Amino acid sequence: MQALADIPTPALLLDEERCRRNIARLNEHVHALGAVMRPHLKTCKNLEIARWCMEHPQGPATVSTLAEAEYFAAGGVRDICYAVGMAPDKLPRAAAIRADGTDLILTLDSMEAARALLAFARSHSLTFAVMLETDCDGHRAGVAPDDPLLVILARMLRDGGQDVRGVLTHAGSAYDGGSPGDLANLAEKERAAAVAAAAMLRDAGIPCPVVSVGSTPTARFCRSLEGVTEVRAGTHVFHDLVMRRLGVCEPDDMALSILATVIGRRADGGLLLDAGWTALSRDQGGPGGFAEHGYGLVCDLDGHPYPGLCVRDLNQEHGLACGPYPPPLPVGSRVRILPVHACATAACFDDYQLLRGGRPVGTLSRCRGW
Repeated sequence: MQALADIPTPALLLDEERCRRNIARLNEHVHALGAVMRPHLKTCKNLEIARWCMEHPQGPATVSTLAEAEYFAAGGVRDICYAVGMAPDKLPRAAAIRADGTDLILTLDSMEAARALLAFARSHSLTFAVMLETDCDGHRAGVAPDDPLLVILARMLRDGGQDVRGVLTHAGSAYDGGSPGDLANLAEKERAAAVAAAAMLRDAGIPCPVVSVGSTPTARFCRSLEGVTEVRAGTHVFHDLVMRRLGVCEPDDMALSILATVIGRRADGGLLLDAGWTALSRDQGGPGGFAEHGYGLVCDLDGHPYPGLCVRDLNQEHGLACGPYPPPLPVGSRVRILPVHACATAACFDDYQLLRGGRPVGTLSRCRGW
């Protein structure tokens, strides 16, 4: 069996026990509140891990790229929501995925996108499944939950022969910071916005079978899912330092780390590592003051953090780890780095080194592309 000391660095490590525990914990919480999980697979980008997350081997699932949709569809996932606004030039790929037997659900929030979808559908005699995106917190995309445009879009799509499934929202501002109480309040705001949007459609005589919400922080701290049918979350599978600062997880819950090698020491005791921004990314967690851990928290090979030792600076292939008490690690020593943002860090790698009982047992590949 391969040891950590034998794996070329930098490498992406995944602790299977922690990963499965994280998944089970959130699934139990969501199920207890009466909804199902539609996990966001943009985080893991791997079929085996997806099967750990999903309610069934066929889904439901969420993706953020059509490359992910194609990859998971090829692996037998049949219920996939593409939760990014639909670009007209991608409609042929979406149609091909649906033609292959996958219920690919598209997302839109504008008259322009709806018209483009309807024109393509008419010219090819197609029916698409569509979710209407609502904006619950002014974070990014979507129509306000009380905007009559939602009804106009739904009617236009329905009358054009399309399958309007429901409404979808995402409380992206949850990642900006706040206490668990703040996140619980935001979760309720997210729920209420989606439920209100669904009620407006139903009052207009338009069925709205799906009411979809989700982010890892709001999913973790929500107290009610009344009126919600499904929850989308993805970061919970791995967790990261952003989730730790938000109170969503503890260091022992973090399933992802980067294996790196000490390649030099500075006069001030700082450690030069072979993991730069091509391995860690430059993501420091957004505007909410998450930079306390720099670009990652440095640990020993068992995953125990060295007190105060963080990656404070990055070049393309170099990371500089500094702290008040840097350990006297010689060149060639191995360390593990807990990432700030698991999604961004994992995106730097083609595969995971899977750990069981702290030891490598094989690799899992990640799909790439858009």
